[in-house]
Amino acid sequence: MIAHYDPRLETSPASFPLEQWYVGGFAWELNDRPLARTLLNQPLVLFRTASGEIAALEDRCCHRALPLSLGTLEAKGLRCGYHGLLFGADGQCLEIPGQPKVPGKARVRAFTVRERDQILWIWFGGDEQSTPSSEPPAYPVHSSGDYRFAGDVYHYDASWQLIHDNLLDLSHLGYVHLHTIGGNAAIHMNAQMQVTGDETSVRVVRYMLDSDPPPTYTAAYPFNAKIDRWQEIEFNLSHLKIWTGAVDAGSEPVDDPQRGGFHMRGFHGITPETDNTCHYFWTMATNPVSDPEATTRKVIEQTRLTFDEDKVIIEAQFANLQRFGERPTVDIHVDAGPNRARRIVERLRQAGAV
Repeated sequence: MIAHYDPRLETSPASFPLEQWYVGGFAWELNDRPLARTLLNQPLVLFRTASGEIAALEDRCCHRALPLSLGTLEAKGLRCGYHGLLFGADGQCLEIPGQPKVPGKARVRAFTVRERDQILWIWFGGDEQSTPSSEPPAYPVHSSGDYRFAGDVYHYDASWQLIHDNLLDLSHLGYVHLHTIGGNAAIHMNAQMQVTGDETSVRVVRYMLDSDPPPTYTAAYPFNAKIDRWQEIEFNLSHLKIWTGAVDAGSEPVDDPQRGGFHMRGFHGITPETDNTCHYFWTMATNPVSDPEATTRKVIEQTRLTFDEDKVIIEAQFANLQRFGERPTVDIHVDAGPNRARRIVERLRQAGAV
């Protein structure tokens, strides 16, 4: 059991589990320009061809090493912005201007990428020959038509596992998010909590009955007075799914899968950039009962404010961990979920080490 933060785990070059799918972006990010993004210490360029095929290549031309992300998109692929070599989605050079023969070794590494429910998933294996052992996760919230959603990408100057900790422990809401999704801090710290899981996932369920609705909730839904809140968190290595919401107090069971009320379904793709930085790919979906566009806009605005608040806390926390080094910390009751997740990451890291 990881009983405290160990800065050596935060900066170890082998800290990222391999043979896994990781979130690389969203479908709507790929337009008429290549997208540069470093994931798991790998500089990549992402783009979509004219036929709709998505590519993820090493961001380095095999000729003179210019980042391919500085090039331009054409019908057949990506053209380097230095000497015009054209690369297809498979990384093979298709054309060298002024030279009829293209050497077979003129290619760059290509990564397996899949688009599913508007999420871009990239397979990171132990070597170039690694092939996916499964399809990437589905997220039907984006495609079912039952919800309206939007999202964005945050960059963190912090270790990715600190974001896992933050999302698996929502007791902090009453202190960090007073003006958005917070609510009474004592109710959050004393909420009924169930922590379960298996070898690859953790599930945390929290109920807060007969509580005051926080600002985000009252801005988006016509509650009568007191509410019964739920928080259902599912951790997986590459992403977390968080279903939160509320019904009028005493109106219906908060553990009913078909419950009504106000819903917020969050997708949180947490992908390391480097040993000390990461990307946070998020969407928030909701179920407006009136004025769908305005209500959805309010929920997204409030979500951004919430994430802005978290970002300040997590980056300051990571900076302090680096500043103080190997100082022990103390666990409290709300750390059960985060500690389980850290054990899963460590086990998968060791299993995927090459």
